[in-house]
Formats: sequence, C-alpha cells, structure tokens
Amino acid sequence: MAGGWAKDGAVSEQIEASINDELARMKARKMPQGESRTHCAECEDPIPEARRTALPGVKLCINCVNERDNRTERRGGINRRGSKDSQLK
Repeated sequence: MAGGWAKDGAVSEQIEASINDELARMKARKMPQGESRTHCAECEDPIPEARRTALPGVKLCINCVNERDNRTERRGGINRRGSKDSQLK
C-alpha cells in the first residue's frame, strides 16, 4: 500500500506506540494503600466488607469510583502524524 513518505509498517508502529503510552499511564496510577475505610470518603455510604477485603486501602464506594472514572480528563496528546493538518486546532 502506498504511504507517501512513510515507511512500511509506520501505521502499525504508531498504533503500538499509542497503546504502550496508554498502558504506561495506567500502570503509573497509584493504587490504594493502607487501611480500608468502612465508609466512602466522598459520600459517606458504607463500603461493603467484600470490597474492603478485595482492595486493601480502598477509600471510595463503587458508585463514587465509577463517577470519578467517567469524568473526562483532559490531557495533552502526542501528535504522531506530523502533518500540518493534524497540528491545527
């Protein structure tokens, strides 16, 4: 397939690099540590014993974690395309 100035496999390399960046970002997230709370730090609802046992150091109930995870987080992306059109905002 003709890719202009791009070498063979450049698209696959871009996809792999994006996946590796996202995996590294996810691994860098801090996991809860310490003693689990019996009640959620945000809404004060009780945290079930099964959750506290499964995740030592848990601070939030499932509803608050889901709400936090569903918020859109703005972060700078990397422009791997390099064309002028992809750099315009």
